[in-house]
Amino acid sequence: MINKLQQLIGYKFTDKSKIKQALVHRSSLNEQSKFTQSNERYEFLGDAVLELWASDQLFNQFNQFDEGKLTNLRALVVCTQNLAKISEEFNLGEFIFLSRGEERHNGRHNQSILADTFEAVVGAIFLDGGILPAFKFLDKFLQPSILELSSKEVYKDPKSIFQEVAQAKRGVTPKYKTLSESGPDHQKVFKVGVFLDDQLIAQGRGNSKQKAQEAASIKATKILNNLV
Repeated sequence: MINKLQQLIGYKFTDKSKIKQALVHRSSLNEQSKFTQSNERYEFLGDAVLELWASDQLFNQFNQFDEGKLTNLRALVVCTQNLAKISEEFNLGEFIFLSRGEERHNGRHNQSILADTFEAVVGAIFLDGGILPAFKFLDKFLQPSILELSSKEVYKDPKSIFQEVAQAKRGVTPKYKTLSESGPDHQKVFKVGVFLDDQLIAQGRGNSKQKAQEAASIKATKILNNLV
């Protein structure tokens, strides 16, 4: 199984235990005693590598784009839906260790599980071989989506994206509240929370309220999309 996945992703692991760990969904822990940890730590690391790769690619490919447009395009490239779609293209779901219940509920095609596992695989490659093979993997699988998304010339800002997600999933329009301000007037740092009704979904920081709101909405979109 692992050899087949290595062929599909185009990377051969020195330590195969890393790719196995990347495939362990938390639902399997109670049913398979051989697993003691889920892939969530790997996902955490892979998410950071993915953000760096996307930022580097967009910065160098689109020198005519301002910060806002780069941020919006990056949000589309790394969003749950896009990562899940790419994961389906090389049948990543086939290799994930799931519980029987998750399997019955179509977990191998669950967008959140696929996107999280994709990030965990990125984390595993980074741990096994470093940044260059991780970036090479992302070049192979994500570069086409950058070209596709950028060619549409439609870049919704992060707040608009989260509003659509929130209305679709909760039927609620997000509200933003400034939680704190710090620093001198010329170097203010704002902390903003985004709420659905009275529930705080995420917080963001920035040197303007607008940037803090956008940072909060990007986090909130990922949180809401990843709810199982």
